[in-house]
Amino acid sequence: MHLIVVSSLDALCRREACGDLAAEHPGSLVVFHDLLENGLVIRRVFDAAGPVEYEETILEHGGLSCAVRLDLVPAIDRLAASAQGPIIIGLPPAVPASVAVTALNRGLSRPATVSSAIIALAPDALEDHIWDPHTLFESGFTPVADDERTPGEFLLGELAFADTVLVAEPDIVPADPAGRERGLHLLRELAPHAHRAAGTIQVRRSAANAAASPFVTVVQRMDRPLHPGRFRQVLGTLAEGCCVLQGHLWVASAPECRIAIQGIGPRVWLENTGKWPEEPAATEQAGRAPGPAATVLAATGEGLDPAEFERLLRDCELTDDELAAGAVLSDPFALRPAS
Repeated sequence: MHLIVVSSLDALCRREACGDLAAEHPGSLVVFHDLLENGLVIRRVFDAAGPVEYEETILEHGGLSCAVRLDLVPAIDRLAASAQGPIIIGLPPAVPASVAVTALNRGLSRPATVSSAIIALAPDALEDHIWDPHTLFESGFTPVADDERTPGEFLLGELAFADTVLVAEPDIVPADPAGRERGLHLLRELAPHAHRAAGTIQVRRSAANAAASPFVTVVQRMDRPLHPGRFRQVLGTLAEGCCVLQGHLWVASAPECRIAIQGIGPRVWLENTGKWPEEPAATEQAGRAPGPAATVLAATGEGLDPAEFERLLRDCELTDDELAAGAVLSDPFALRPAS
C-alpha cells in the first residue's frame, strides 16, 4: 500500500493539489481530513466517481496529533484493505506531515509506504506567510488556540521535511505574477532538495530564471566564541533583512553549551540544546576548541551582502586580550549552562 501525504496552510491549495494527484494516479482514494472548533473532526473520502464517505467525529481532546492518531490512522487502516491504488491524504491545514507519517508508521496494522510527502502552497503568498507575526490560531489557520507556531514556522518545517513542493494557484484567489516569481525564487533557496511540481498552473522556469533571484543564502562559520553583549547588539541587524536565520552559536557566556538559533520572519529565538559533543577548551593561541564548538549561521534574504554579514560576526568574536583575560561575561540572553 502506498500513501501520499499532502500538507498545507491553505485548504484551497490542498484541494487543488489532491485533485491533481488523483488525476495522475488512477484508482486512488483521496481522504480530506479537517479539524474544526470544539474538537470536531470531518473526514471525507473520494474516488474517481465522487464521494465515498463522509463522517463527523467529536474528540474529547481536539489537538492536532490526537485528530491524526485517533481518527485518521484508523480510517486509513480500514480503507487500505480495499484500496485499488494509492491513498492520497489531505491533512488538516497546519498539521505537519512529519506528525502524520510518524502516526501512520506506528499505527497501521498492515505494511504501508509513504511514497511522497508534499507541501502544497501558492508561491505568491510565501513571503507574506513567513513575515506574518501572528500565531497560526490568530491568523485563522487552526482552531487550536494554544498553537503558538507562526505560519512561517509551519512552512519552514514542511519545506525541510517534504520531498515535493506542489505550487498551486486556486482560481478563487487572483494571482500576483510578480509575487509568484519572487515566491518561486525563494522556494529554490529554502527547499533546494525538494522537487518542484506544477499544479494546475504552468511553472515557467525560463521566466523565473530569466531575472537573477533577489534572494541569496549566506553561510558563515566562526571558530572563536562570540562576545554575548556585542552579539546582542548586532543580532537585530543580522536578522533585519533575513527571511530565515538558522544555525548554532558558541557564546562566551555559556561556552560549554551549543546554542541553537532560529529566525523566521519577525521572530528570532535562541535555545540551549546542551553540551557540545566534545566540551570546548579555549586555548590562548587562537581560542579554538578541539571538538565541534563553533558558530555556524545560515541566512536567507533579499540582497544580503556576504562580506558585511561576515564583518558583523567577526566583530562579535572574542579578541586575543579577552581570551587571555578569561573574564566571566554577563549573559544578556539568559543562557543557562547545561547541567
